[in-house]
Amino acid sequence: MQLQPWILWGIDLFSGLFLILFWVILISVVYMYIADKLQTKQAIRHNYPVIGRFRYLFEKQGEFFRQYFFSHDREELPFNRAERSWVYRAAKNVDRTIAFGSTQPLDKQGSILFLNSAFPISDHVQQPPIAVTVGEFCPSPYTTDKICHISAMSFGALSRPAVTALSHGAAQAGCWLNTGEGGLSPHHLKGNCDLVFQIGTAKYGVRNQQGQLDNDKLAQIAAHPQVKMFELKLSQGAKPGKGGILPGLKVTEEIAHIRGIPIGEDSISPNGHPEITCVADILDMVAQIRHATGKPTGIKAVIGDISWIEEMCDEILRRGIEHAPDFFTLDSSDGGTGAAPQALMDNVGLPLRESLPRLVDLLIQKGLRQRIKIIATGKLVMPSYVAWALATGADFIASARGNMFALGCIQSLQCNKDTCPTGITTHNKRLQQGLDPKDKSTRVASYNHYLHYDLAMIAHSCGVHDPRLLTRKHAHIVISSGVSISLDQHYRHMAT
Repeated sequence: MQLQPWILWGIDLFSGLFLILFWVILISVVYMYIADKLQTKQAIRHNYPVIGRFRYLFEKQGEFFRQYFFSHDREELPFNRAERSWVYRAAKNVDRTIAFGSTQPLDKQGSILFLNSAFPISDHVQQPPIAVTVGEFCPSPYTTDKICHISAMSFGALSRPAVTALSHGAAQAGCWLNTGEGGLSPHHLKGNCDLVFQIGTAKYGVRNQQGQLDNDKLAQIAAHPQVKMFELKLSQGAKPGKGGILPGLKVTEEIAHIRGIPIGEDSISPNGHPEITCVADILDMVAQIRHATGKPTGIKAVIGDISWIEEMCDEILRRGIEHAPDFFTLDSSDGGTGAAPQALMDNVGLPLRESLPRLVDLLIQKGLRQRIKIIATGKLVMPSYVAWALATGADFIASARGNMFALGCIQSLQCNKDTCPTGITTHNKRLQQGLDPKDKSTRVASYNHYLHYDLAMIAHSCGVHDPRLLTRKHAHIVISSGVSISLDQHYRHMAT
């Protein structure tokens, strides 16, 4: 049987393509062999030409395979699969239940166990949530009954569609959105949500030519009705003692204009405010911002050495409680960021589980606990973590990465490279196309709704009608012996 001409033509074509591919591969292998032997920067490639290149490929792909194939549900860092899965399901408004049994090791040291009451509050009992007012001494105090809010993420670290989605999502959820230290952008304002304007060490958006605070620019920012509070950032959990870092490849023309910096150059903030050298200077700057804006003004810091907070409390008591910061945003050493030196991210500052009870107890001791509201932040992405923070003494929590997961973040760890595959932390237009602000804003709102919903469920199980009524007596913490003791007892022992 004679083959059809078109079949013979196809065989010839594929044979030709195979030969071309063979020679391309052969030439490429020869080229890589010669290049590897001639270079001396990488010993593996020089000693094992061509084959040694696979080492770097496998190292790069290791993050992917560990995330999806080899790590158990509770193993990954900084957030494990079980945590991310709950956020994804809450954001998508799908079933959040699990089956068969918990994969959480309940005898692991540090685990929190809430004490259920014999008389839980019925979920059908409707009571208005407890509202908290911040800045009662200000001309424009701020009152909200929401507990969970969106933590600081600047436009620049985040993309335009991501900030837009967060703004609309915060408005739908009724929570605030912290602008981060990169200034106030039009995208923060698009959703008409409540905003907290953060002032970092570079003072982007409110600085004069000398890099100092400009009262007129502060007043212009405060004139926006959406801006409810101002936050003076002293330090950040992921990089205490280091200012903000925005790589030059992410400094677009728009971002450069908002921040007042050159296009395409690294945006490196000072590691501290040059004007602040003592606690009196902190209170002076807080007073300056509050006077210029008329709105509640607080500070943000990660705690290492706590003696400066004692000194600040004493200085407040000398001046009068009206001179105190209206709130203290306490960051954790395991907080997140777009870019930070590993030496600081891994080894500097105290985690929230240690610093939060210390701060709360100190403010109680100084008689300032009611005056200074506490906002806890740092890995508080789950209802149980929020419940712990409230029981320990926080008034509010703020989460950045939880809301990034709601936007679609897959923890690819590429925030500093402008290559984020989900379009959240990149200014690459092609990568941003997959992030629809309308769809993602709904997910942000849904995540925050179920964060509050499940938080209330924990509170009802413990016998209180509002999560703000949780105390240290409502929870136990597992200690080294594998058994648990009350948070109250544990923190008293820690203080001694």
